[in-house]
Amino acid sequence: MFVNRRQPPRTWKKEDGWRHPPRNRQPPVSRFGKHHLSNIWYKQLLWWHPRITKHPSVFGGLLTSGILAFCTFAGQELATADKEMASNTESGKSFARRDQLLEIEAQVQKWWEEKEVFRADSLETLPKLGEKFFGNFPFPYMNGYLHLGHAFSLSKLEFAAGYHRLRGANVLLPFGFHCTGMPIKASADKLCREIQKFGYPPVFPTIAEEKITDPEPQPEEANAGNEVAPDKFKGKKSKATAKTGGDKYQWEIMRSYGLSDEDISKFQDPYYWLSYFPPLAVEDLKAFGLGCDWRRTFITTDMNPFFDSFVQWQLRKLKKLGKIVKDLRYTVYSPLDGQPCADHDRASGEGVIPQEYTLIKMEVIPPLPPKLRALEGRKVYLVAATLRPETMYGQTNAWVLPEGKYGAFEINETDIFISTERAALNLAYQKLSRVPEKPTCLVELTGKDLIGLPLRAPLAFNETIYSLPMLSILTDKGTGIVTSVPSDSPDDFMSLYELKAKPAFRAKLGVKDEWILPFEIIPIINTPEFGDKAAEKVCLDMKIKSPNERQKLDEAKKKIYKGGFYEGTMLVGEYAGMRVQDAKNLIKNRLIEQGEAVIYSEPEKKVISRSGDECVVALTDQWYVTYGESNWKEAAEECLASMNLFCDETRHGFEHTLSWLNQWACSRNFGLGTRIPWDEQFLVESLSDSTLYMAYYTVCHLLQRGDMYGSDTLSVKPEQLTDEVWDFLFCGGPFPKSSDISLPLLNKMKQEFEYWYPFDLRVSGKDLIQNHLTFCIYNHTAIFPKHHWPQGFRCNGHIMLNAEKMSKSTGNFRTLRQAIEEFSADATRFSLADAGDGMDDANFVFETANAAILRLTKEIAWMQEVIASESSFRSGPPTTFADRVFANEINIAVKMTEKNYGEYLFRAALKSGFYDLQAARDEYRFSCGSGGMNRDLLWRFMDVQTRLITPICPHYAEYVWKELLKKEGFVIKAGFPGCDLPDLTLKRANTYLQDSIVSMRKLLQKQVSGSKKAKVNASSQQSKPTVGLIFVNEQYDGWKRECLNILRSNFDTATHSFAPDQEIMEALKESEIGQEANFKQTQKLCMPFLRFKKEEVMAVGVQALDLRLPFGEIEVLEENSELVKRQLGLERVEILSATDPDAASRAGPNISILRQNPPSPGNPTAIFE
Repeated sequence: MFVNRRQPPRTWKKEDGWRHPPRNRQPPVSRFGKHHLSNIWYKQLLWWHPRITKHPSVFGGLLTSGILAFCTFAGQELATADKEMASNTESGKSFARRDQLLEIEAQVQKWWEEKEVFRADSLETLPKLGEKFFGNFPFPYMNGYLHLGHAFSLSKLEFAAGYHRLRGANVLLPFGFHCTGMPIKASADKLCREIQKFGYPPVFPTIAEEKITDPEPQPEEANAGNEVAPDKFKGKKSKATAKTGGDKYQWEIMRSYGLSDEDISKFQDPYYWLSYFPPLAVEDLKAFGLGCDWRRTFITTDMNPFFDSFVQWQLRKLKKLGKIVKDLRYTVYSPLDGQPCADHDRASGEGVIPQEYTLIKMEVIPPLPPKLRALEGRKVYLVAATLRPETMYGQTNAWVLPEGKYGAFEINETDIFISTERAALNLAYQKLSRVPEKPTCLVELTGKDLIGLPLRAPLAFNETIYSLPMLSILTDKGTGIVTSVPSDSPDDFMSLYELKAKPAFRAKLGVKDEWILPFEIIPIINTPEFGDKAAEKVCLDMKIKSPNERQKLDEAKKKIYKGGFYEGTMLVGEYAGMRVQDAKNLIKNRLIEQGEAVIYSEPEKKVISRSGDECVVALTDQWYVTYGESNWKEAAEECLASMNLFCDETRHGFEHTLSWLNQWACSRNFGLGTRIPWDEQFLVESLSDSTLYMAYYTVCHLLQRGDMYGSDTLSVKPEQLTDEVWDFLFCGGPFPKSSDISLPLLNKMKQEFEYWYPFDLRVSGKDLIQNHLTFCIYNHTAIFPKHHWPQGFRCNGHIMLNAEKMSKSTGNFRTLRQAIEEFSADATRFSLADAGDGMDDANFVFETANAAILRLTKEIAWMQEVIASESSFRSGPPTTFADRVFANEINIAVKMTEKNYGEYLFRAALKSGFYDLQAARDEYRFSCGSGGMNRDLLWRFMDVQTRLITPICPHYAEYVWKELLKKEGFVIKAGFPGCDLPDLTLKRANTYLQDSIVSMRKLLQKQVSGSKKAKVNASSQQSKPTVGLIFVNEQYDGWKRECLNILRSNFDTATHSFAPDQEIMEALKESEIGQEANFKQTQKLCMPFLRFKKEEVMAVGVQALDLRLPFGEIEVLEENSELVKRQLGLERVEILSATDPDAASRAGPNISILRQNPPSPGNPTAIFE
């Protein structure tokens, strides 16, 4: 799939690009299939038809006017397409349509490049609302090729920018490349180690490859002591970035990119990655059709001295404002790398933060048992990690896992902690080990060795408690030691109850009666709902009978812990009478001050660094950004409140992040990046140099002169960019009189920033809400004035391929260049638009992309045919009903698509601006019949459809604009199409017409079928009707009129709801028909009619209660009688009013049909002769 590149990237020639036909090309997956969107819609329409026919007035408002044509033409064309695509795929020889699009894209991209259509320059006057659009995208990490996950999020920005450009805005869409941090350096070091270990080229062991997979999330019960903080029940999903896939060795990963061993060896130098992948990404994005001003691209790290200067200024600015401090803090840490491991440094566990516990020291009462005899003279503690130190008054025992592996670890000269080795490693990095960062195990133990130890537990009313066995402890959370408080822990209550109730079970586990039987529940907290023995009450209420009922126990735990924390009151101790949430920290601090507990922290879930080791939590002395500081947080919340976030779920995500985000380590010892300017032993971490760079986009083209590496210093030298210069450019600082940068250049850079800022939109995956995007808000509020704060974030879900997770290890994966090779750029963009718009994960369907190839190329062919034969069409303004309907459908498409684009609903824009418009065109072709189509309308259709699809399929649109429509300029800047206000009455009239034809066709088929059964021997010609009598009743009368009036008077338009049924029935009884002698019989007719009309209102609106339709039904049917005849295969039709007595006589012997199925407004009845 890849073209090997054996020259340094910066010396390649354009003709060496990826678009050369790849060798050994295999046919792509099925070109067309049952899951394609249009097929799904078609089948749904077929399902709806019987229901629509039965109640056309209910569904009429919901259907597009093109429903009939879509079913007729789209079904036929899709079937034809199926055959064509199946034939091509089976033969494996024809990719002509795909190749046609690739050729068009190459030509169009050449046009764009020649005229620099995406170049964006500021104007001297500041823009008014809507005159400019500055959108940006989190720069991707450059340790590989761009993939469809990048393309999906990016497409939302690209479509938005295309829409604003089409409307005439001055659009800036820049794009940079992120190289800061651990991953590239770690990968380069892996290559070095693999050469050292396996030679060059490396010969790896011939063993089954071990698949690298994401660690499974641990269940909540793995928590130490089965305890969960009251605010920790909210789920948090994260997406590990840049997974290594199924390859075990870095060398093999590089080979999967199509690189030779000679090429791979160059990647031992981490800076070679920076010169290799960014130019390839530029090529791929240009091939994608990204409307980017490539003068403004750059890479990060000190390899770009201009960006390096910008980041150093930003850091100095934050430090000067007191936003960066040096302090001891708990942070997720990689022992192998010897430095903190932030989100972008992780192979898995993104978003995981340190979880702080109180480590309760339960002293083993001497004399020590033989297994611990070597520790005589030292204080030995079983240490239990708890989230609820306020409950320690109620301890009745401690729990250990009988088969668990433990150790006695030396903390200092006097203290020994017994815990798991994993917990001891975390403690060692928190300055709780005699040898820093290296736990010293004096005795190896199992849980069985610890059963029955007498313990002195802090705050416990029982002077001595014992360690007992619990089989459900998980040793990858906490310390493997759990303190037991059965009054408030359902797990503890059930486990203690089971041991007490089962003597044989106690004997099996070696538990003596005196260790457990004397110990009873100690009430310590009272809650209004559960009393003072919450665990016992809830377990009884929920009928929990065993400690193995995990689901019920988890639910009970949530109830008790939330109720206890927020509503509970302490019953014991010096804080008796105080609310639990107030007493908690006081009790915790007292335990620590008296030496009975210590602070302990560990990752809340498993974290694996990109170097492959499991991370711990370390207490590190380093530089932190003080996110969460109260005044700064208030400013961030103010900024967030003013931003357009497009959906409530996104806003809730930011609000939740602001509620917990605290100090963030911004320095690293290892990797690539900018040096901390006042402490150069440290590098800035990868999420801290990517919070303000959107401002750098506005000036980088003037500094770097189009060189992404910043090696061109003819205009400005990096050392000239002093803090005074940056302050002048971005912060309204005074003119830097000491600067030797030319005055025109300084003023031009300031003009660029003032013109483009604030940015209007930043598009990102939802996983960055919890770090990067929130950091962006914080940094903007700290450094920039309010009028330069961000205006909008649009977040989306992740992308799936064919309804399955995108994964290298399973092969369900596509790089961007692979997708373009396989489908073309515009078909890829088409499928990305169709994949989804919300925060839920979207689905890129290959069959949709393949079908887009067919749709776009067939549309080109149709337009060529229309243009070649345009002299055969009618000209002039719309005159026929079909003309007026088609013109109206175009207007509707323009309005709906403008609305959808404006709300950044691109899937909806694709539907309204392409699918619906094509359905309207197909209906128009059929409806015109022998009268022919209107040439001017067809030209308007081609113009409008081309413009509406431009943001999504710009190459196709540009080609059509120039080559077929012969228009001047570029369609991407042609202006959004104008239109008259849609005529909704005309739309309803056409819907009525199409629905009526469908209904009449069913009646005809039913009548013909019945006739054939009656006249078996008659010829088919004799039994086939030739005349249709269509009876219309344009207005409700009698009891139906009365029912509608009652419903109308009992409907609240504000709440869109009806009064209670009882009130409606009372109104019916008091009405004129209620006073009639035969009311009981009439009531039987009224009830289903009332129910039906209420449902219809809920479906289509209050218009369903109108006594007549807003158009003349007879007039519509008469004007379209030729269409009705053609559709039903009749020679003659008559449109008759059912209220005309003479007309009723025309029914003749079929009068029973008319009586059984009387017409009503919106529901004509047909009789065939």
